Amino acid sequence: MIEGDAPHIAGDVAAAAQLACLLEATAPKPGNVSPGRSFGDLAYEDLLVSAAAIGGPLASVGTRPLGTTIRLAIEATRRWARSNTNLGMVLLLAPLARAALTELRPRVGTELARTPSPPRGTELDLRWGVRTVLDETTIEDAREVYAAIRLAAPGGLGHVDQQDVAIEPTVTLLEAMRLGAGRDGIAREYASGFAVTFETAAPALRRARADGLSWNDAIVETFLTTLAATPDSHVARRGGVALAADVSRRACSALAAGGVRTEDGRRAIADMDRALRDPLHLANPGTTADLTAAAIFVVLVDGMMRA
Repeated sequence: MIEGDAPHIAGDVAAAAQLACLLEATAPKPGNVSPGRSFGDLAYEDLLVSAAAIGGPLASVGTRPLGTTIRLAIEATRRWARSNTNLGMVLLLAPLARAALTELRPRVGTELARTPSPPRGTELDLRWGVRTVLDETTIEDAREVYAAIRLAAPGGLGHVDQQDVAIEPTVTLLEAMRLGAGRDGIAREYASGFAVTFETAAPALRRARADGLSWNDAIVETFLTTLAATPDSHVARRGGVALAADVSRRACSALAAGGVRTEDGRRAIADMDRALRDPLHLANPGTTADLTAAAIFVVLVDGMMRA
């Protein structure tokens, strides 16, 4: 049971996760759903209700195992959304939220209490906490996450020889993610201690905001920066590695033209958006959108930690 002011903190952490989802969905990122830009099976409103749905499960992430939180968040989402809207985001936000609770609340007499952390009030604390959360995952966490993945039914999942999601896992969640790190960007974040989130995406967002960019522009710039640095695994899985590489090159070109900061850059972003909107959405950089949401959460929580 969480003591003292921790319920208030848990609510703030869940709200930060919901806000990260809302801000990410609202920013007009090329090739993604945003206001006025829908897919046949996914509208902007679906992303809004999905952000609302995960609040309850994430507010309780400190009172139940990580895998259970992820499953409950996907179950809550499916009661409101007709397709997979947020599996990648939930997989990233749940361990981040659990780590944030550890860093923000008192460490004594609670289920999340652990050994002393590095000096508080920096982004490094949160990454250190995420590593601890992931290291402590169990086989049961993996079973729960596999159930969540099957429920969300992401497109282009395919089958693998080891620890396929269609069968019950025999390794911990972290070990399962390490096996998938070569083909999936979310799994790679687990295996690397959220390297892209903390080393590429969050710093890009922080720089953009420090330069005075609006949240929308800062998020689009973060998205493009992350995509330029790391080909999108959702695109690679659905459309092939050559298409994923081409999408990353387009992001590089848009940034080189100035991105959101210049008229030429904005035209390049608009051209990129049109090019990525194929009927089957094979070029949709969905994993990069998930990583962008994780970065928004990190920046929001970092502000809470410094307050």
